[in-house]
Amino acid sequence: MPKADAIEHPAPRWRALWRGGGRALAALRDLALPPVCASCRDPLGAGEGLCPACWSRMSFIAPPYCPRLGIPFVYDPGPGLLSMEAIASPPTYDRARAAVRYDDVARDLVHALKYADRLDLAPIMGGWMARAGHELLADADALVPVPLHWRRQWSRRTNQSAALAAGIARIAAVPVLHGALRRARATPQQVGLSKNERAVNVQGAFRVPPERKAEIAGRRVVLVDDVLTSGATVEACAKALSRAGAAHVDVLVFARVVSPARTPI
Repeated sequence: MPKADAIEHPAPRWRALWRGGGRALAALRDLALPPVCASCRDPLGAGEGLCPACWSRMSFIAPPYCPRLGIPFVYDPGPGLLSMEAIASPPTYDRARAAVRYDDVARDLVHALKYADRLDLAPIMGGWMARAGHELLADADALVPVPLHWRRQWSRRTNQSAALAAGIARIAAVPVLHGALRRARATPQQVGLSKNERAVNVQGAFRVPPERKAEIAGRRVVLVDDVLTSGATVEACAKALSRAGAAHVDVLVFARVVSPARTPI
């Protein structure tokens, strides 16, 4: 009879077979449905998301920017100087950061994730977000994705903010609190609304369920969304989280709208 330590456990073999089978299925999928660029639709290698031409057109946001809102500055005004927007209308949340400017390529990525079931993009986009928000994530206790109303999530089959939060969590090792923030009522889409109309549209639309408040109270949370336009949605979410007792609320988005005419300094 062989010694106990000489007996090979079958689990490693099964894990190896499982990994091999997964790679084979991925290869068959790529053969049947070759990967394409999420923006221009040109053929791609596996796991790339964007072709080199579209990648070169991405506008990543890097310092200098407003330390409160993350709005890019034209030049560095020195430490601690806030944008006029942050001074004139301070948000409920503490800090906001975005990975990229919302331009044509960023829009194509967001639309592919939201409407075309391109969940393969979420880890890539989440990785860029983790890099842009590293200072927020270093302080965070949890990630909270902006929720969809159940009817909208049922029609889309997925919540893009939750998919991005999962991509961030893999890198930052910060847990995601799914369902800790809920949309209390359905709201019309924000597209085409003015800044004031957007704020009214989402006023009181979010809440933390009583049974989930203990997960929020006293914690530093990072609110995750795909695009920051007027800031109305994340502001309404931040208010709901603050009412539930969050100690600190930051915002991390994939893209933010930046008006060249209003870019400060």
